[in-house]
Amino acid sequence: METYNSEKLVKYEMDNQEIVVGFATYSDADNYAAQNSGTLVEVAFKDGNDNPQLTTEAGLISRKMHFFVEAGSEYKFIHSSEPEFRDFADQLQERKSDLEDDSPEEKYIANAEIEISEDPIIVLKNNQFESVTSRERSKYLKQAMVYEIGVSKTLKS
Repeated sequence: METYNSEKLVKYEMDNQEIVVGFATYSDADNYAAQNSGTLVEVAFKDGNDNPQLTTEAGLISRKMHFFVEAGSEYKFIHSSEPEFRDFADQLQERKSDLEDDSPEEKYIANAEIEISEDPIIVLKNNQFESVTSRERSKYLKQAMVYEIGVSKTLKS
């Protein structure tokens, strides 16, 4: 595994292929594939750690999605790129400032903790807020199956 600092992309080698994941959007992955003579693939992380597997289970390519988490019917993971994320982040910020009894100035000057955390994901359990996590950490939570769009290139022998 190799992490690209400037782009936050991660490279894996498996089955005589180089697989790159960590794209911020589906179109970023598509552009990367075109520029690097690669092919779009779907990668799953299913075993509670960082061991990727090629799959088509989540249908990311056909749905033009870059990231999806499945953790059973009671859990929902909302990635920062999804429209719902902004609504939940705003609600959480309001709740937090109410609990902390912030002054009016503090309430209206956005506390960007959720937005500035690295690739944030809101976790809901039974449609209720449970936690905020990162894309990377979601691989290790609640037996989650994490799916990411990737780009595959054949390694030269």
